[in-house]
Amino acid sequence: MGRRGRACVVVLGDLGRSPRMQYQALSLARQMSLEVDVVAYGGSKPHAAILEHPSIHIHTMTQWPTIPRGLPKVLKPVLLLLKPLIQFFMLLWFLCVKIASPDVFLVQNPPSVPTLVAVKWASSLRRSAFIVDWHNFGYTLLSLSLGRRSHFVSIYRWIEKYYGKMANGCLCVTQAMQHELAQNWGIKATVLYDQPPEFFHPTSLEEKHELFCRLNKILHQPLGVQDCVSNAGMEGQKADETIFTSLAGIDVFLKPNRPALVVSSTSWTPDEDFGILLEAALMYDRRVAAILNEDDSTNDEAFLKEISDGKQYLYPRLLFIITGKGPDKERYEEKIRRLRLKRVAFRTMWLSAEDYPLLLGSADLGVCLHTSSSGLDLPMKVVDMFGCGLPVCAVSYSCIEELVKVEKNGLLFSSSSELADQLLMLFKGFPDDSDVLKKLRNGTLEMGLSARWATEWEEHAKPLITECLVFFYIAYARETPQQKGFEPAGYFSI
Repeated sequence: MGRRGRACVVVLGDLGRSPRMQYQALSLARQMSLEVDVVAYGGSKPHAAILEHPSIHIHTMTQWPTIPRGLPKVLKPVLLLLKPLIQFFMLLWFLCVKIASPDVFLVQNPPSVPTLVAVKWASSLRRSAFIVDWHNFGYTLLSLSLGRRSHFVSIYRWIEKYYGKMANGCLCVTQAMQHELAQNWGIKATVLYDQPPEFFHPTSLEEKHELFCRLNKILHQPLGVQDCVSNAGMEGQKADETIFTSLAGIDVFLKPNRPALVVSSTSWTPDEDFGILLEAALMYDRRVAAILNEDDSTNDEAFLKEISDGKQYLYPRLLFIITGKGPDKERYEEKIRRLRLKRVAFRTMWLSAEDYPLLLGSADLGVCLHTSSSGLDLPMKVVDMFGCGLPVCAVSYSCIEELVKVEKNGLLFSSSSELADQLLMLFKGFPDDSDVLKKLRNGTLEMGLSARWATEWEEHAKPLITECLVFFYIAYARETPQQKGFEPAGYFSI
């Protein structure tokens, strides 16, 4: 076969927005000493650890162009067929010609069509193992736009199941998904829970100050005409202070009347109802005003001046920073501009792979709106938040409690009113007397210290990949891996 320890990670999507597959590539290179080819679309910049690793080689495919909105409906079925066909041949070209022959293909699912078909064909042609990493079900995502009864969805599901069963090994993200695959698809999968890698950790005061200095210009740009962050204290702000921090000599301090920082990461897609967060923010604003006996005639300028003078309130201002890219972003930004909020402000941004963990580690609370098209996957964004010691309020659905432990590292809500109640409870007395929030943060830190990606991957993914590789060496080469001269990190000693 003439090969020496090589793996190919396949992502029919933006690699920079596929953190789990980035971590898979890193683990294959670090923990199994393999050369790793990553075949994916470009777009967002991957983490520096991926770009700088000498054994990881990224091969970027040409992105399928965005379909114009004014396209006649009669042409849409044609494009639904044409797009996967072109992607199929592009994948085959990269997997069979552009890259060196791998020992194993590890492919992200979804998307399933044409990814699973192309990778299965390539694995047969190149005599390689074929492993599927199930993040969700592709047919359930397609049904969000076409409906469950669509013939396209039925065909998609059949292809996903047929080629999924042809894999030599499978990983999945939850026990609920493992059960579904076993009972209704006839597929045996190993659960590999998402865990944060080492670069997701609590942020130091110095790192917070440096981050907020870099983001200062964006933080002072409101989505509307004005808000409680951009119009409070800007004029007197010194060069060595930010909205949240101030520098005295070489020491960094958190401002006592700073706004509470709430972070939510979203792909701006239909499986995340961002309207829930907007409604909860409006309810928080109105309920605080009612508690403090304020009415519509209360002078906003007087309120902003009190903030500038350092006054603290029983309930703080909230600054929501929403990170991510996606199709519904502009629509929701327009909704935010129309809101009239006194104590709540919003910012939307896309952060580098290096700054995103720093932001999570600097925040006071994370909010997750992910509901899952299948109800069987878990949001990676919450895993990242926990890695940074950030407690979370998350939408409740069937398997979310595999990740969020209520009143230990987070809370669950089912409506905007529930979320508003949680915001009031958690931030009452912020920052010094918010005891419930402190308890959740301490619980998150304790639970997060014991769970890291490298440990989880070593225990669950590595044995599965080992088994597949050993089988294929014996089946095709009719000799042991050691006889082939391939013994990465002594791992084939079994």
